[in-house]
Parts: sequence; C-alpha cells; structure tokens
Amino acid sequence: MTEYIHYHTADIQADLRYLQLLARSFPSIAKASTEIINLEAILNLPKGTEHFLTDIHGEYEAFQHVLKNASGTIKRKVNEIFGNSMRECEKKELCTIIYYPREKLELVKDTEQDMSEWYEITLNRLVKVAQNVSSKYTRSKVNKALPKDFSYIIQELLHETEADPNKHAYFNQIISTIIYTRRADDFIIAMSELIQRLAIDSLHIIGDIYDRGPGAHIIMDTICDYHNVDIQWGNHDILWMGAYAGNRASTANVLRISLRYGNMETLEEGYGINLLPLATFAMETYGDVNLDFYKPRLKFSQRQFSDKEIKVIAQMHKAVCVIQWKLEGQMIERHPDFGMDDRNLLRIADFAKGTITIDGTEYPMLDSHFPTIDPADPNRLTDEEEKIINQLSLTFMNNEKMRRHMGCLLSHGSLYLARNNNLMFHASMPMNPDASFKAVEIEGETFSGKKLFDRIDRLVQLACRKSNDEGDQEYAVDYMWYLWCGPDSPLFDKSKMATFERYLIADKETHREIRGNYYRLHDDSAICDRILREFGLPTEGSHIINGHVPVKIKKGENPVKADGKLLVIDGGFSRAYQPETGIAGYTLVYHSRGFQLVEHEPFESCEKAIEEGQDIISNTVLNEFKAKRLKVRDTDKGRILVEQVSDLNKLLAAYRRGLVKEVQ
Repeated sequence: MTEYIHYHTADIQADLRYLQLLARSFPSIAKASTEIINLEAILNLPKGTEHFLTDIHGEYEAFQHVLKNASGTIKRKVNEIFGNSMRECEKKELCTIIYYPREKLELVKDTEQDMSEWYEITLNRLVKVAQNVSSKYTRSKVNKALPKDFSYIIQELLHETEADPNKHAYFNQIISTIIYTRRADDFIIAMSELIQRLAIDSLHIIGDIYDRGPGAHIIMDTICDYHNVDIQWGNHDILWMGAYAGNRASTANVLRISLRYGNMETLEEGYGINLLPLATFAMETYGDVNLDFYKPRLKFSQRQFSDKEIKVIAQMHKAVCVIQWKLEGQMIERHPDFGMDDRNLLRIADFAKGTITIDGTEYPMLDSHFPTIDPADPNRLTDEEEKIINQLSLTFMNNEKMRRHMGCLLSHGSLYLARNNNLMFHASMPMNPDASFKAVEIEGETFSGKKLFDRIDRLVQLACRKSNDEGDQEYAVDYMWYLWCGPDSPLFDKSKMATFERYLIADKETHREIRGNYYRLHDDSAICDRILREFGLPTEGSHIINGHVPVKIKKGENPVKADGKLLVIDGGFSRAYQPETGIAGYTLVYHSRGFQLVEHEPFESCEKAIEEGQDIISNTVLNEFKAKRLKVRDTDKGRILVEQVSDLNKLLAAYRRGLVKEVQ
C-alpha cells in the first residue's frame, strides 16, 4: 500500500501548474479520493499473465492452437478448478470446447442424445473457468472484454454463484433460459472466446512471423486483432517490411524463399501477388536446362505439386535467384559503407570457365547456364528482369492487405522492448571480442549498444512510413536489406549470408556463416548483466529473451543460458526446423507466480485437436517461481500507477490547503 506522505506547501507550489491541470480531470476531493481508492485496489491485483512466442514462420495452425490453449495455461486452470471431480476425458473435452467451440459443438450434436443436460453441465463448467480467469482483473477491464450480445448476462454469472442460497434459483434460471431460448451455442462460443482472451493479458511476439510456413498472412490477421500485443521484429519480418518499403533486393529475397519452400500461399492467396509474369519469363528463359538445384524443398509443404508445377517453380526460383544476386551486387556497389564488397560475387565469377574464386580458392560452379548475365557487367538487369522486379515491387508497395499488416508491425513493433524486467530482442547485440559493444557506422555516424538499436528503430520507421519529408528515406530503404544480411546487423550478426555458395558451390566449407561475438559470449551471466544495465534494467531478477537460433535439443543444447539470465525460445515452430531441433518450439509464460518455459512437441492438426481432443503435448522445462505472488504494483504499469497515486495525493493536499480550488 502507498504510504501517506506529508507534503510541504513549497513542494505543492512548485508543482502547482501541473496540479491545476490535473484538477481538470479530478475537480474535487471526492473525485480525486475515488481515483486513489481505485488505483490502490488495482495495484494489489495479481500481475497479468504474459505470453512469449517467437519464430512462428507461417505455421498458423500451431500458432493459433498455442494462443487458444495459452501454452497450457487453460488446461492448468481446468485441472486446478475441477481436480478429481471430473474425469480426464471430461476435462479434455472441456478444454477442446474452450479452444474450438464452434467446431466441437457440431461434433457433440452428432453423438449427444440429451443436449439440454449437456448444455447445462457445460455452461456451468465454463462459468467456473471464466470466474477463475477473470479474477485477476477489475470489473471494468472484464466488462470491456465482454461480447455485447451477452454482456449483462455474463456479468451476472461471473459475479454470482449457485452456492449462494439466496441466488441459487436466480443463477440456475439464467442457465435454463439460455438453453430454452436456443442461445446456448452462441453463449458457449462467447464464453470460450472470453476465457481465451482473459487467460493471457499480453502477448509478446519476439520476431519471425514470416517465411517457410504457409500462413503468415493468417497469423498477421490474428495479431492485428489481438487485444494486447507487441512485436520485436525478426530478420524475416524485416525482409517483408523492406519489400513493402520498396527495396527490390528484399522483394527478390522474399520471392526466392517462398519458391524455395514451395510456399506460394502467403504470396498468392494471402496478398494476391500475381506471379504469372515471373513464371512466363522464367519458362521462356530457362526452358529445359538442368534445374535440379532450384527444385523446391517440399518435404514439409502441406500442398501436393505435379511434376509440371515443380518444374515451373524451379524455373521461377532460378530466375529470381539471378535477379536477387544482381540487385544485391548493385546495393553493395551503391553502399561501400556497408562493408560487404566481398559479397559482390557475380563480379568475381568466371562465367567462361564456370568457376568462382573465393578467399584464394577456385571452385567450380554447380550451374553455369546464366543467359541473362553479361560477364562484362554481371550486376546489370536485362530489360525484362527490370520490368518484372519493378512490377512485383510495386505490387508489394501498394498492396492494401500488406499495408494493414505492415502498419501493424510498425505500430506494435520495435527492434527491442524492455518490459517488466525482461529485455526482448530477436537475435543479437553486436559486440567486440572483449565483450564491449561494437560501434556500427550508419550514415557516417557510429552507434553502439542501446543507441544502435534506437537508431535502427528510427530508420525502419522512416523507411516503411513512406513520408518523404523527413531525413534520407532512400538510405533507410536500402538499409532494410542490410538489416536482413549485413554482418553488423542485430538481426543477423554473422560473417556472411552464404546464399550464393549454398546454391552454386558443392564444398560445404564455403557455406559456413560464422556467428558474431554475442553468440559466443551470451552464456556468461556477467555479459548479460552488462546488456541489461545498458537498457536500464536491474541485474537481479531480469532476463534477456531471444529467438532466431533454433535450440537443437537433439544435440544437447539448452534454451536456458547464463545461469538463467538468458532464455532462447526458438525451438522449431517451423516444420522445416523440427528434424534438427527435435521439438516444435518453446513458449514462455510469465504469470503472477513466476516463469514457466514450455517445450512443445509437433502439432498434428486442428482436425485431430477437435475430433480427438489432441492437445499439443507440452513439457515445462523451467519453473522459476517467485517467493511471493507478483502484483500489478511490481510491474512497469504498476510503477506508473504508483506515480499517479502520488500526484493525486499531492492534489488532495493542495485542495485541503486552498492552493487549488475545488469545482463542486
């Protein structure tokens, strides 16, 4: 509880102008006192549950299921509430109803003989779960989350109980009336969605929503409509944002990755990108030449392709690879300050011999059929290539749905976030071998540590907002590509992105991408403490939370590093990574009693979850419980509320001493 403070008149007079402004909102002692009572009550509520996810990579079914089950939070609540009073199969069915109410209702109706009894039992159980998950919040906050059609009824059920003898008949009559007026289905759906919403107070997405999986656009629709979300951009998100900003090299990379994984759903169905001109050009240019190196990786694709479709995708894939390498060469030549001249590989290839010399070693290229490359000027696009990439780039820039999604990434997103003693950023902090923060040059100035992150954050906003009245937007747009693959980018931080080598050189030694110093140093708790202090966080009880690098459980890697200071929660949401990691991702839950790091096994399908009640099998690999239950007072929001209480107490003192006049 906030202690009563005796304010000296001189202190009040020093803040008099501010207090007079505050008095406009609280014009009397009664109103100021009421607000203090309200804020003090809120400060003593349990801390809301935070949910952390990263590296979703378009796997929308698994993502949506993890959101619905709140990484096991709802199942845990059901077990706590009903314990041994319900059989395991009944608890499983109740959880499935909460996750998928519409779909589950249809199945129940096919098998249940007495729907009235089933409705009555289910509604009572849902009310109990809703009462539990709503107990962390004020009535006002809960009421704002209620569906309009059932707002009054749900309010009554949440705050009454059939155990009260005076309200027993009243409570039961509400349930009965819902059933006989044939509103039970709609009410069950409304209650289930309310439970899902209240189970999680805030959602943190620590990067990489896009690429590889088929439904990044579906995930973005969900995120844009979510009640409380923040996003820390990942390198794959920045790639799509760069394409939206008009960076043609980023556009080519987006297309190449989509074609590489046979994942055109997001492009074609999600955003309506027309790939026909690219397909026509590719078929005419690359015909029947050997395209084995460009065949899509379909092992984890959910679509079936004919041989003819695979051939066309391979042709498009090769066409876009060549366009990408040319555009990247142009970017490197335009920006010597990027320090990437060693990546201007078309310039050093010998197309007559079909070889390329890297670091003094000559390698044969696996493919030497490049009819659109002029050896005298290899980075120059042909007229047709120029036309195609310009058309595609304009489509990205002017796409209405993409504008909405990119606007969401900008308004809810940032390079990093420090919240409730947790520092979240997707990948890395550029560092020197001695663990000092690396100075990175941007437009002739050098930045390091937090200042580097803040400078990059402003550049991204400038590039994507498309307002030409501020700064050098052209540089900002070009820098979006550097963020994707530049050696000093906090979103990449490797010696190189070996795309060219992986496609065209057999020797795997050339494929190596050496990680930056952060990845070598971040297992040291003292280094993590230095980073936390740089961002103004205490070293005790704080954490750094990253994604980006899949944790390979099969090889004995651990997501918990630096004595628990650092948590890396990329465990393989993407199906393409799961054979390497051995699991299907980590999620993190931070509730009033502490942290839980949850390890998930692969999610089979929504159909299995609905029909058979198959939840994601999850194991808690870290429980970091607090000695006392955390309250709103212990959060960043709580600290703001404490300041507001202090200001209001000072206003009360000003009223009582006649320094500010009440308005009755």
